Amino acid sequence: MSGHQIILASKSAARTAVLKGAGVPFETAVSGVDEEAVKTAMLGQGGTPRDVADALAELKAVKISRGRPGFVIGADQTLEFEGGLYDKAETVGAARERLKLLRGKPHRLHSAVVVARDGQPIWREVATCTLTMREFSDDFLEAYLIAEGDEALGSVGCYRLESHGSQLFSKIEGDYFAILGLPLLGLLDLLRKHGALSV
Repeated sequence: MSGHQIILASKSAARTAVLKGAGVPFETAVSGVDEEAVKTAMLGQGGTPRDVADALAELKAVKISRGRPGFVIGADQTLEFEGGLYDKAETVGAARERLKLLRGKPHRLHSAVVVARDGQPIWREVATCTLTMREFSDDFLEAYLIAEGDEALGSVGCYRLESHGSQLFSKIEGDYFAILGLPLLGLLDLLRKHGALSV
């Protein structure tokens, strides 16, 4: 591996696991971007959930990159359902209502990744995936929430596809890594092209 520093501007366990699983050497840093303020402002100005994910990924990457050398990876994911943007549920009760809302219907995940260097974005990708939940029973939902517990609160859709969440779905269209929150293959290619990873 090269001596180029790679920094993930995220505290997301899923994104950390994706990069670790791919064998990428990296550090993590928290950007401190006020995500709620950005979402509110952008949606108020007619921005789409996809736009919000892209903007937040860039803000995170650029903010860390201004003070750190190397390649800074910023990422964000939004959930779009029937035209609206949904944030992470704050309680298990809210997760229950969210999953009942999504049950039997499709929703979209917009996963954005931006790489910044020297305070400027140098590459970006936004991957959109469509996931359709099956008509699961209320009994299944309760068992799922017991099994997942607070882990259900860690993603915008209240599920982890790499865990029990896979049982919620009847159809999934899109890149697996993007669903986990970090479109990976293009990112790895970018890092190789810039000498940050072995070719």
